[in-house]
Amino acid sequence: MKINSLRLKLLGWTLLASAGASWTALNATETAPTGASTSAQAACPRVLQHTVLRLQDEKPQALCQYAGQVVVVVNTASFCGFTPQYKGLEALHAKYKDRGLVVLGFPSNDFSQEPDSNAKIADFCENTFGVKFPMFVKTTVRGADALPLFKQLAEQTGTTPKWNFYKYIISRDGQHIKSFSSMTGPQDKAFVQEIEKQLALKGAGQ
Repeated sequence: MKINSLRLKLLGWTLLASAGASWTALNATETAPTGASTSAQAACPRVLQHTVLRLQDEKPQALCQYAGQVVVVVNTASFCGFTPQYKGLEALHAKYKDRGLVVLGFPSNDFSQEPDSNAKIADFCENTFGVKFPMFVKTTVRGADALPLFKQLAEQTGTTPKWNFYKYIISRDGQHIKSFSSMTGPQDKAFVQEIEKQLALKGAGQ
């Protein structure tokens, strides 16, 4: 009788331990940011510690997935004189992505030139300029309601977007950020030189 009682106790402890392990694993899965591995999170610079929604399907995306890359952040609009810069930005992304560059586009109506829905913006970018670089949902890029990423970029550079297609280049380790005005095109010599300079440097995840 004592042996049976002991066996029941051992079985109960085993089931409890198994359930606890399963619950822990479930919680870990639910709280892990989309697109970010554990190692990426550990090396992720503060400026990229944000989650944003992808333009095409509004699924959450952890910017930490771009840790260790040179990141170009740009606020965009569909009805702006600088809108053709989409083509140059896509060309840059395609040319340098294998070396560690990623362009991130953030549509914004802050300057009253992006009234369309996220779906229409996505179609416009793909069908008009063949945009393949990551794009995110329409957002605010300056002022009190700015996306936290843009607040942090403003904090670290001392400047906010003055117009559409304002650009920030973030180094691989996230420690160096340089801003460029809307007038600076994607093929501008100084802009490209800064990208190549940062690509040549080692940083997080390298």
